Amino acid sequence: MSQQGYVAAPPYSQAQPGMGGYQGGFGPGPAQPLYGHYGGPPQAFHAAPTAIMKSPVSSAPGMPPPPVSSHYNPNVQQNGAHPQRYPAPPAGSTAYGQPPQSAYNNMASPAPPPGQQLTNQMSAMNLGNYAPGPMQNPPAAPGSVAQQPFHMAPPPAMGQPQMPPPQSPQTNMPMAGPQMGGPPMAGMGRPFPGPPPPGAGGFQQPGPGAAGPPGYPQQSGKFDLAYQSQFGGQMAGPQPGMPGSFPGAPAPMAGPPQKKLDPDSIPSTTQVIEDDQEKHKGKVFTTNIRGQVPPLVTTDFTVQDQGNASPRFIRCTTYSLPCTIDLAKQCQVPLASIIKPFASLPKNETPLYVVNHGETGPIRCNRCKAYMCPYMQFIDGGRRYQCGFCNCVNEVFYFQHLDHMGRRVDFYERPELSLGSYEFAATLDYCKNNKPPNPPAYIFMIDVSYNNIKSGLVGLICNELKTLLEKLPREEGTENSAIKVGFVTYNKVLHFYNVKSALAQPQMMVVSDTAEMFVPLLDGFLVNYQDSRAVIHNLLDQIPNMFADTNESETVFVPVIQAGVEAFKAAECSGKLFIFHSSMPTAEAPGKLKNRDDKKLVNTDKEKTLFQPQKGVYEQLSKDCVAQGCCVDLFLFPSQYVDLTTMADVPSHTGGSIYKYNNFQAETDGEHFLRDLRKDVQKSIGFDAIMRVRTSTGFRATDFFGAIHMNNTTDIEMAAVDCDKAVTVEFKHDDTLSEETGAHMQCALLYTTINGQRRLRIHNLSLNCSLQLSELYKSCETDSLINFFAKSAYRAILNQPLKNVREILVNQTAHMLACYRKNCSSPSAASQLILPDAMKVFPVYMNSLMKSAPLVGSTELSTDDRAHQRLTVMAMGVEESQLLLYPRLIPLHNMDVNSEALPAPVRCSEERLTDSGMFLLENGHSMFLWLGQASSPDLIQSIFNLPSLAHLQGHMCALPELSNPLSNKIRSIISGLLEKRPNSMKLQIVRQKDKPEMLFRQFLVEDKGLHGGVSYMDFLCYVHREIRQLLT
Repeated sequence: MSQQGYVAAPPYSQAQPGMGGYQGGFGPGPAQPLYGHYGGPPQAFHAAPTAIMKSPVSSAPGMPPPPVSSHYNPNVQQNGAHPQRYPAPPAGSTAYGQPPQSAYNNMASPAPPPGQQLTNQMSAMNLGNYAPGPMQNPPAAPGSVAQQPFHMAPPPAMGQPQMPPPQSPQTNMPMAGPQMGGPPMAGMGRPFPGPPPPGAGGFQQPGPGAAGPPGYPQQSGKFDLAYQSQFGGQMAGPQPGMPGSFPGAPAPMAGPPQKKLDPDSIPSTTQVIEDDQEKHKGKVFTTNIRGQVPPLVTTDFTVQDQGNASPRFIRCTTYSLPCTIDLAKQCQVPLASIIKPFASLPKNETPLYVVNHGETGPIRCNRCKAYMCPYMQFIDGGRRYQCGFCNCVNEVFYFQHLDHMGRRVDFYERPELSLGSYEFAATLDYCKNNKPPNPPAYIFMIDVSYNNIKSGLVGLICNELKTLLEKLPREEGTENSAIKVGFVTYNKVLHFYNVKSALAQPQMMVVSDTAEMFVPLLDGFLVNYQDSRAVIHNLLDQIPNMFADTNESETVFVPVIQAGVEAFKAAECSGKLFIFHSSMPTAEAPGKLKNRDDKKLVNTDKEKTLFQPQKGVYEQLSKDCVAQGCCVDLFLFPSQYVDLTTMADVPSHTGGSIYKYNNFQAETDGEHFLRDLRKDVQKSIGFDAIMRVRTSTGFRATDFFGAIHMNNTTDIEMAAVDCDKAVTVEFKHDDTLSEETGAHMQCALLYTTINGQRRLRIHNLSLNCSLQLSELYKSCETDSLINFFAKSAYRAILNQPLKNVREILVNQTAHMLACYRKNCSSPSAASQLILPDAMKVFPVYMNSLMKSAPLVGSTELSTDDRAHQRLTVMAMGVEESQLLLYPRLIPLHNMDVNSEALPAPVRCSEERLTDSGMFLLENGHSMFLWLGQASSPDLIQSIFNLPSLAHLQGHMCALPELSNPLSNKIRSIISGLLEKRPNSMKLQIVRQKDKPEMLFRQFLVEDKGLHGGVSYMDFLCYVHREIRQLLT
């Protein structure tokens, strides 16, 4: 791609020659309907034509950019960096740390006169209510904040709720002064020496406008992130350990008192979450309105289905689609929905109704095959109906008269006419080979090699299965589960067990020819647990003893899965394999792997190969599993690299899960693993599933992300789908959409229940369509957007350098926000960063995503861990991805032990921690209890039963059960969170300033990244600079 037009300075990295920021300047975008997508070239930004064209100054990758002439004194230490003008990136620094390659002189203003001092100022956030259009400021109320130049209030004490600020539809952050030229700097605190800004020590006087109560940071309004860098060229990239980055670090410069940008002045995720909870408290969300934006995933709410699917099943990136392709290209907001077809419903919501039409089967449109739903329009006195998806007119099979509104008289008696989600009983036409399916089976396959015996794992699994098999999932109203069970142990060879109920002792059969896998017994391998309970318990008692003295350390892997597929084939059923595996499969057999971990590839164009699975036998195995309805759940217990990318390829294409426990020891990790196993075995699930997403005319589903397999462009195949798995679907325009009729989508999932019935689960959703971009931005959902961006970025790293992927993410963020600024906000100074209200915390999530392990090129991170996070996120729903990218940090030291409520979380930043505090941090996968070094002895005594913090041992992984109110409260909070999250989390207790604290700090996502990446504040400044560049 030629570098021309707007080449946005590539963020965080050396751009490769040939990777431009935006293609082709100002003309119309490319003809194909691509909006800034990973596969295609980034789009042109439609701005008014202007004569300015910039061409980047390039330099060899890996080298600092050429100097830019500047009146800046080269000897002044800039922000604590090294004295040289363009410090070269330190060896081993991450791609984030390198200055971008193309240096620009600032377009907005000429270079500063030599004597002029550089100042950095922050003015108060003025709140104004905005509508897209000219704006009048209301006069300030007497005595309102606008008239008092008050001193800056200290942030509210930990745990105290901040007063909710007035709402406004958009968020303005004036960021005054010319933009900075380089990537966000590590320590944006007060980058330059110089006199303090006017009104030092307090806010500048805000202009007139509705202001919040004095002393409270205002959430929604205008922010001046004013860094007046009068400095045309480049800023140095962040240097690791650069002083001045955080409170407590040495100040960059001596001199008059310096004012730091106030972190409370930028949008806060915790505040947005709290406000949404307040807004929807105690209300029921009814789904009878087209295109209505649901409460956030973090809010507790009750749903009443009245014609659209509950947001628990489907969430969208925006609930108002742009009517035309041009509008979609212009705003670059991805149009996608995240579908969790099996989502769990709370006890107070009605489970899905099952509609049975007998022999005739579900009613469908003759042309597009959409299923009967509330969007079908009955005409001709009820004798025919018009399809809401393709407008075809169909004959009615089950006639009923219409009422005065044109609705069928039996409207409320038929779920498929009045509800958004319901199920149809499927006929034999929907079954394999036109015969009803058998109930599914679960096979437990245990690696009995030396490592797993020594760590105590095999004994632990066998012991747990005795109680767990009593709790296999079953249909409502049935006494026992219909799921059959089977058992295999293996190392270099496979051992199958006959556990037929008639036997007194289980029988073992060994298959040592792993090249041609077969199952040596049909009768007695897959059995009903209740019938064979005695034989199974006998077997589970024997396994740990049978292999207690083993020295076999080599294992096979592919033959184990092949054996499972063969067993399901022979039994003519679908099912799931639970594989407990310890090491890389190195024994001579299909799928043998060798170590290909190479840290030298990190930060090179070949890094992507680390995330690409080995092809060949693994690829074919995935297809075989999906064809048979065989889902694989993999529990890994590695002590070194196992090529997780390849081993997890089958689970990640069959609707399976991957669990990983590094250096597993039964006494410290046992309970953590067992919580995962229990959840995994007991969760609600459907098998042998195939899903299709149909849409009304004008747009269609084009791309799919998840633990899925695609044989063609429309059918999403999953060997199994459980209550935690989500599929993200992207939509593109085919044609113009109509504001009047809106847009409809229908997700139909055909699957086998745990009782062996074939069913169709239908979810319908209707969205608005608009010619006004302001409507689209108003209806956006940040949490869904970031789920989509995470999945598309994590897929893109399979075939693009990480650096390019990060660039595209930043460019698209800037693009979406610049489009809002240009088309939807009222005119204001260029120094203001204006964010749509629904997306005001989008930058904090985007920055967190860019600092996530898969997207950070750091040799300190294990390749397996990065691959594991990548694959886990691909199947995540919105709730899980939101929590992963913005963990909850809960202060526990000053909570009311008698209150039922959880203490309000605080922002994820080191600044919120206090030396005498105690905080719980959780992100759905990790959990930490952080203890400040000045924690009171009473606190330590009541939680750990120890006299002081110094007595605390490092390896504690659960809190002792003590009978005092604080201990009870904290343990109940922890167990409540463990119950609520899909995955177990191992509690890690860390003391302030201890070595393990570094691990905890990487979850403080508003701060500078441990392995590369900048703070939220710096990212915001950087994105603002990119936006201004797009708009200039």
